[in-house]
Amino acid sequence: MAIPRPSYEDFRRRLRAREHVLGTFIKTPTTHAIEILGLLGYDFVVIDQEHAPIDRWQIDTMVLAARASNVAGIVRVGDPGDANILSVLDCGAAGILVPHVDSAAKARDIAAACRYRGGRRGFANTTRAGGFGEASFAGHIAAQDQRVVCAAMIEDLSALDHLDEIAAVDGIDAWFVGRGDLTAALGAPSMTSPETRKVVEPIMAAARKAGIPVIMLSPDRADAKAMAALGASAFMVSSDHGFLKQAARQALAEFTPPIA
Repeated sequence: MAIPRPSYEDFRRRLRAREHVLGTFIKTPTTHAIEILGLLGYDFVVIDQEHAPIDRWQIDTMVLAARASNVAGIVRVGDPGDANILSVLDCGAAGILVPHVDSAAKARDIAAACRYRGGRRGFANTTRAGGFGEASFAGHIAAQDQRVVCAAMIEDLSALDHLDEIAAVDGIDAWFVGRGDLTAALGAPSMTSPETRKVVEPIMAAARKAGIPVIMLSPDRADAKAMAALGASAFMVSSDHGFLKQAARQALAEFTPPIA
């Protein structure tokens, strides 16, 4: 008998409990890749509003696909302002991932935008997140504050001087260590280079000290194992673009040269 998959609504608890969860980036503004990944059993997807041409209407349908496919739909917001975060959460996203959190002030700001109690999220239960009015006033507030993930990307060299201050902010559920931007800032050859690891290690140490779960994008299992040894428990691999390119390249190689 198959073991039932955890609900996408339980993702925040699983992330905070440091259960092994696996996700990928979604950069194509359609529902199909999300549906396929949900069917395969991925735990979460990060809809990439920052680096992909994805607008509010597309996020609405992509989040719907995530919920229908029982995969947690996190949105990496391009604009961390209150209005955009509110829109994403009202659409029913499982949470947000915010780039370039390099100070305690920014961490407090995004945490407040995600929460009703102790925060400043604008109230509406007539949205998908509130069951289009089916959730009661108190029930909606309680459910959203319990389920919504607020994750901060630590990806700037300037953040290294403020790690303990950022870690002390209530309401941040996890850090995503952005090795891509850190590597670019360092001028290092790759995100797995010794130069990048040298700045990643103190970030991971600060997260361990504060008990903050860490999400890491890894190119392969060996790297994920190395990052797990530093404290990472949630992992991302590739993207819908990357998976498409990988499979297409393999097929092209298998059918080249022409079939005789």
